[in-house]
Amino acid sequence: MERTELQAIGDTLMRIVTPDMTPKQLMKAARKEHPKASKKDIARAAFFSIIAHADEDLGKSKNLQAFALAERTQGSE
Repeated sequence: MERTELQAIGDTLMRIVTPDMTPKQLMKAARKEHPKASKKDIARAAFFSIIAHADEDLGKSKNLQAFALAERTQGSE
């Protein structure tokens, strides 16, 4: 996956993530906007977004970190 695609998915994740979202709900919402993205791509984009936006919104970054770690430990698609 190219950097621009990762950035687009990461931007989507930052926009849609909320404190009460489960990883499953976040994955479903991300796939709704990026249907061709794999779980691995979405988890990678979450890490990318954490790095890019950590100083802007700490709460969202923490939620994305929890999501990304959970997805990476579950294995890939």
